[in-house]
Amino acid sequence: MLRYIRICTALAVLLGATACLEKYPAQSIPEKEAMQNYNDAEQHLVGIYSSLKSGALYTGYLTLLPDIQSDLVYAVEGNSNTYGDYWQWTVRSTASEILSVYGSLYTVIGDCNFFLDRIDAVKAAETDDEKLDVLDAYTGEVYAIRALCYSELLKCFCKAYDPATADQEPGVVLRTKYFEKEPVRRATLRDSYDFVLQNLAKAEELLSDEDSENAANAVFFTLAAAEALHARVALYMQDWETAIEYSSKLIDERSHLFELADAKTAITSDGLTWFDYMWFYDQSPEVIFRVGLLSTDSTGALGSVFLSFNRDYTYFYPDFVPAQWVLNAYDNNDQRYASYFADKNNGIVIGYGNGMEWPLLVKYYGNRNFIQSYIYHISMPKVFRLAEQYLIRAEAYCNLPTPNYTAASKDLTTLRQTRYASGGTLNVTQANWLEQISNERVRELYMEGFRLHDLKRWGMGFERQKQSFAQNEGSTLKIEGDDPRMVWPIPQHELEAPGSEIEPNESNN
Repeated sequence: MLRYIRICTALAVLLGATACLEKYPAQSIPEKEAMQNYNDAEQHLVGIYSSLKSGALYTGYLTLLPDIQSDLVYAVEGNSNTYGDYWQWTVRSTASEILSVYGSLYTVIGDCNFFLDRIDAVKAAETDDEKLDVLDAYTGEVYAIRALCYSELLKCFCKAYDPATADQEPGVVLRTKYFEKEPVRRATLRDSYDFVLQNLAKAEELLSDEDSENAANAVFFTLAAAEALHARVALYMQDWETAIEYSSKLIDERSHLFELADAKTAITSDGLTWFDYMWFYDQSPEVIFRVGLLSTDSTGALGSVFLSFNRDYTYFYPDFVPAQWVLNAYDNNDQRYASYFADKNNGIVIGYGNGMEWPLLVKYYGNRNFIQSYIYHISMPKVFRLAEQYLIRAEAYCNLPTPNYTAASKDLTTLRQTRYASGGTLNVTQANWLEQISNERVRELYMEGFRLHDLKRWGMGFERQKQSFAQNEGSTLKIEGDDPRMVWPIPQHELEAPGSEIEPNESNN
């Protein structure tokens, strides 16, 4: 409990920073003065968490761009052209967003490396046994965060993992030390993923269930969050048995800590369900790890490009609206629709002056506590939710050497029945499992940053169908499953930096 109180107090007062493969940590503390004792280590960890608030990461580009690039939205005619290159698939290696994602992830990694290089000296100077235990937990968190950042780099800048070819495909640059110079070249895809697993193994060894009473809605990495990441990485590696093992830890072994958010029963006087509350106030019994935000934080606004209500506080000016096929994917009993989308019947009036009427994404309308201070469209990203674990396990069941479609059906049905007013049963078969999994991941994880990566690992493309209100450029785009642009280009300045041996991606050409 000591670590929980301390880290939450520190998170409430410290702000973060950003920056690509730079040597100095984001806090820019001189090396000889940094991390000398317990308090220094604690503050450095707080800085790492603060860096995760960057608008280049979960509160912005890392969450939004993969879904905008896919088949989930349409760019509205007359939009501000925000993220237009991603929707039109004309992303270049000099794109500022690509640079920001890449650089911000490596900045966090650099901070983690600094912590890990210094922590042994801090522990050697500490005599309080309780503080030593806390420092072990902090170290576990840092290993988990480093694993998370590398997993995101692999998703965005590498091909999908295939066990048969992973030794031949380029992975990412593995920066493992802060004080030692390392070659600036990409490891293989297999070695890159193995490094993520090594970090997770260390995290799981050091983290414990000490703070289990505070597991839901955690703003720091718990053992449960590390296990959730392990399940996701195993799925991406096509390690179906491990994906099932780790998702089951969250679903079954930790059922006393997390439960799916019910979308049927009101828990507030104004009729909000737990599922509504998850998006209105960023809290839910199914949130395993979220990026904790304060109203004073400088961060991204996930809902701006879908709503832009704060343009005049009267009308909405969306850059992107949900694709028709997505809206059609929800049936009448699916309560997620009302939590995610709204139209003129809900007071949503579009202000473009062309008479456009269309349901808008209100999932990221904004934390209502922030809105009281006229801060709109700021939501706390839910990096890991229990719902994803059900989807992971269902997909893994379908890919076993002897598929277990019955178990997959049960998991999907369990998830859906918490979201449905009535019904929700889903039957998965050999003929339909991929379609069912794909559609359910869209319905549940819409605009949470998964779609492009899902399409890439399934080898699936898509084709947009023109809508009357949509911008012409990009509205009839057809992308094949093997399109090299599924993988983001390595930032050009990383390729050209002195001493760089980084191999470009096909999308760099």
